Amino acid sequence: MGEYVTHFREGEAVYYLTKEGRNLVGATKIRKKTSTARHYIMRNSIYIAYGNPSSWKNEVKLEVPNQIKIISDALFIKGDRYHLVEVDNIQKMSVNRAKITKYRKLLDYGVFEKPPVFVWMTTTEFRRKQLTKLCEGLDAKIFIVSDFH
Repeated sequence: MGEYVTHFREGEAVYYLTKEGRNLVGATKIRKKTSTARHYIMRNSIYIAYGNPSSWKNEVKLEVPNQIKIISDALFIKGDRYHLVEVDNIQKMSVNRAKITKYRKLLDYGVFEKPPVFVWMTTTEFRRKQLTKLCEGLDAKIFIVSDFH
């Protein structure tokens, strides 16, 4: 198997096909170790926890033209409400603060028929507390990685 598959550890083992493995199964997309793997794993934990929603879309741009633009890590619909997913892996809290400010502006502009649920995944209890404070007044669910293990 080692000839066809390789892996790296990012909190857990992440496997991908070698050149020989891709040739064997006819895969054309090349996957390699990436610095964003942890981000993707965290986002996927949310996807699985919410039951693999069929409406799930990664990297969704939300905007009010010439006013505000933000890219959500993921978006899905549950019930009759949008759920906006944000992954806070290694970014500075000031980046999160700016993102939440932009989301509040989108709400002020009436972009959403109903206020969305903000779903955050972060790394520590300390960061969860910081995000909780920043999200006051919003319907926010803030998880840490250890909530899913």
